[in-house]
Amino acid sequence: MEIKELKAIARTVRCDIVKMINIAGSGHPGGSLSAADLLAGLYFGGIMKVDPKNPDWEDRDRFILSKGHVAPVIYSVLARKGFFPVEELWTLRRFGSILQGHPHKQSTPGLDCSSGSLGQGLSITNGIAIAMKKQNRDVRVYCMIGDGELDEGQIWEAVMTAAQHKLDNVCAIVDYNHVQLDGTTEEIKDMGDLVQKWHDFGWNVIELDGHDMAQIVKAYEMAAAFKGKPSVLIANTVKGKGVSFMENDCNWHGTAPSDQQLERALMEIGA
Repeated sequence: MEIKELKAIARTVRCDIVKMINIAGSGHPGGSLSAADLLAGLYFGGIMKVDPKNPDWEDRDRFILSKGHVAPVIYSVLARKGFFPVEELWTLRRFGSILQGHPHKQSTPGLDCSSGSLGQGLSITNGIAIAMKKQNRDVRVYCMIGDGELDEGQIWEAVMTAAQHKLDNVCAIVDYNHVQLDGTTEEIKDMGDLVQKWHDFGWNVIELDGHDMAQIVKAYEMAAAFKGKPSVLIANTVKGKGVSFMENDCNWHGTAPSDQQLERALMEIGA
């Protein structure tokens, strides 16, 4: 797709996010909105090998949403990709819905992993990547991690494991929006120079603007071409991106917009 088309998909995804969380009356808009461009580029930019008509295709690329609370963004992307009807989005968090508050693999077509307990996604990613290498399958495994999630020690154990095993079929994506549940990442647990930190742990590091679609697509292509090390995209983003009153505000980490706020949000996104 052209960059213009990818931007349009990202806008649609943002509209879906605020609408579905409004209808549900609960959910996590801030981190979902910051990740919208990154996932639109991944699934629609000619990067991921997936087949909506065959969700369990063995040679598909895999995606693990380690920060599982931002499930609305992956649900929107999967629906818009054709894994299930878009109408299902409006059943988010309802009892019996295929779209639960956190990703549940057995319920949702297109998901590769259940998630929600923070810190575990990269370990799961490593396990899948090792299995794919042992089976000589040309499969890449992508894992989105929240920057607040980097407070978890298990993430750094997994970072070391991927480097040790030279898992060049792994691509981690850090949604670096600098805001977590109740404050900034710098206030809560300052990680220092994040780019240098991943580099020191033995990874191929690509820093980018996580809202610049051309940079996003190029970064994924660079990661896929790099051999001998796992790659990480340090994507500088804005929490709540696209909705002015949500941007950079930790109060919108897990708050649903009212009907009036939804109307304003849709206008600002460009519905």
